[in-house]
Amino acid sequence: MASATQAATIYGGLFTAAAPLQTKRRSFTFRITASSNSSNPPLVGRKLRAAVIGAGPAGSSAAEALAAGGAECFLFERAPSEAKPCGGAIPLCMLDEFDIPARLIDRHVTRMRIFSPSNLAVDFGKTLRPHEFIAMLRREVLDSFLRDRAQSRGASLISGLVTRLEIPASSPHAPYVVHYTKDHARHALAVDVVVGADGANSRVAKSIRAGSYACAIAFQERIKLPDDKMAYYEDLAEMYVGNDVSPDFYAWVFPKCDHVAVGTGTVCSKQDIKVFQRAIRARANAKISGGRVIKVEAHPIPEHPRPTRVRGRVALIGDAAGYVTKCSGEGIYFAAKSGRMCGEAIIKASEGGERMINEEDLKREYLKEWDAKYITTFRFLDLLQKVFYGSDAAREALVELCGDEYVQRMTFESYLYKKLADGNRWDDAKMVLNTVGSLMRCNVLGRKMEALKI
Repeated sequence: MASATQAATIYGGLFTAAAPLQTKRRSFTFRITASSNSSNPPLVGRKLRAAVIGAGPAGSSAAEALAAGGAECFLFERAPSEAKPCGGAIPLCMLDEFDIPARLIDRHVTRMRIFSPSNLAVDFGKTLRPHEFIAMLRREVLDSFLRDRAQSRGASLISGLVTRLEIPASSPHAPYVVHYTKDHARHALAVDVVVGADGANSRVAKSIRAGSYACAIAFQERIKLPDDKMAYYEDLAEMYVGNDVSPDFYAWVFPKCDHVAVGTGTVCSKQDIKVFQRAIRARANAKISGGRVIKVEAHPIPEHPRPTRVRGRVALIGDAAGYVTKCSGEGIYFAAKSGRMCGEAIIKASEGGERMINEEDLKREYLKEWDAKYITTFRFLDLLQKVFYGSDAAREALVELCGDEYVQRMTFESYLYKKLADGNRWDDAKMVLNTVGSLMRCNVLGRKMEALKI
């Protein structure tokens, strides 16, 4: 059985928990396996009708699986040209698993530099193999590609704003009605199943009373740098921790095609987000001064899975379900993965779109499978964030640990491939001892510094 230290790894100061999955390239031929529940009535003369609300990585991946598997799928997106602020890092395995073409990648990051509250810098990435890297891309580019591919598989894109989801009152097989506006006119669409992929402020989640959750706010500026300064970030991404840039998260400078994304996030001090943004710009000033802000973005980011993610014939995925990891804020992979798993689950339960489905089908085929793979990951990362992001002393310990090559190897292997890295018990034991030692040492140092301030 894998140890807890194997399951938890520190990716560039960002914690990532591993979960096994297949990383071989997929042909996108979706196998249909008969559901164990045969009591659902067949759909005579038509296919199962599904509405996917939101066309980010989660929604587009769900729509692709649904359309390719035989369902009639409608994909709603309010503003296809827009994208939420996002660091844009995706693991290597996602390129293969989701057939992401190389032309979408802006930067192949092979170095991660982490800065502690005292500006101690640690280079992270010494153990990467020649073919390994972190792919950096722009969300608008990725989202457009996944949305177009879903359409090519048969999903119908509706560029409209969903205003309300009408829940059937009585009959277990009565349709859900999606109310939306398009071209300044009101419309309605009746469907059998709804997939909510409409972000942290999900209207679909509110419609099914899915419960509330804590949200962080992410704030990001895209800054066009002079060529000589952009060259510095050719294959380098930076992460900064400290109370000055965020009391409970981290700040970043991530390279894109012709600019850098500079941002930060917080849960507990949302009202001070612009103060933290000024702080990250100040700390990175020597490297980004002279740059021109070309875009400013802000967006809520969920902090934990929602209490309810399936109700009736409605399922939540991606940010709407709360699938963003603590510590790292990683969400792109888990969004796309949840979308595909949910879409395939619906196809399986409906026997290729030939039968109606119900709540138990969604819970069994989607939610149970998702939780078995990933819910422990999310809970564990929640714990790690509380340990290492609670004070500047703990953040100093975090950065100190990131200098250890064994930590780096375990981190990158687990992050890049989303599977447990092969370690050994002796090195695992040393990592635990080093973690405890760093926390104790940095807490002592932190108390001494506070005493000096007094």
